[in-house]
Amino acid sequence: MIQGLLRRALLSGLACVAMLAQAETPVASVVAVDLARYVGKWYEIGSFPMFFQRQCIGDTTAEYALTADGDVAVTNRCRTESGFDQAEGRATVVDGSGNARLKLSFFWPFRSDYWVIGLDPDYRWAVVGNPNRKYLWVLSRTPQLPASLLEAALKAAASQGFDMTQLNYTAQGLAAKKP
Repeated sequence: MIQGLLRRALLSGLACVAMLAQAETPVASVVAVDLARYVGKWYEIGSFPMFFQRQCIGDTTAEYALTADGDVAVTNRCRTESGFDQAEGRATVVDGSGNARLKLSFFWPFRSDYWVIGLDPDYRWAVVGNPNRKYLWVLSRTPQLPASLLEAALKAAASQGFDMTQLNYTAQGLAAKKP
């Protein structure tokens, strides 16, 4: 009970920080992303509600792989009531972004901004968003993220002006718990 109250208080505080940050500064990506370290499997820890993820009930992952032409192949997967759903897309790096900003497309010709706005120095977690703050994903290399790392990831998003009260946590595996 106390732990739940502390989490709510933290999220409320982060929401206040987010509103102040949003009013003052535009969203910024991290300085650089080493794509060789970034590729691989990531687990969704939480995200803002998305129309295309409406059928997902858990076990959401994103897998990235470098292609021969320098793009990034993206495979998103999630558990649904009837099994698993998967979508494949392609991302291209925005020139001059240090690999931290990509244009992502799952349905040609639509491309959306995919900005890495927070990144653990050891690539244990990443926070991905977009310039208008409508989209946000907290990703981890493991299905659960220790509390200290989760707090750092949430702080990275809140400091960029994202409304953290919109964040929905993702159930990962049978033992997944809502932080």
